[in-house]
Amino acid sequence: MAFVKRSLSLHGHRTSLALEPEFWEVVDEHVAAEQRSLANLIAEIDDNRDPDDPLSSAVRVWVVRKIRPV
Repeated sequence: MAFVKRSLSLHGHRTSLALEPEFWEVVDEHVAAEQRSLANLIAEIDDNRDPDDPLSSAVRVWVVRKIRPV
């Protein structure tokens, strides 16, 4: 399965994030529905993750929680 890499500014620094297309689809839907930027959403996820967890994993967990609320 191929990853899709996107670049964005996160807290003033350029970074890239690679996820499977299915995860990006959920992220994109949420960003559009909330009328917010991708960078804003990813920054929120970054601010709330355990620093020992990779950002890509934190985004995947965020997606799972959106489609399967606890």
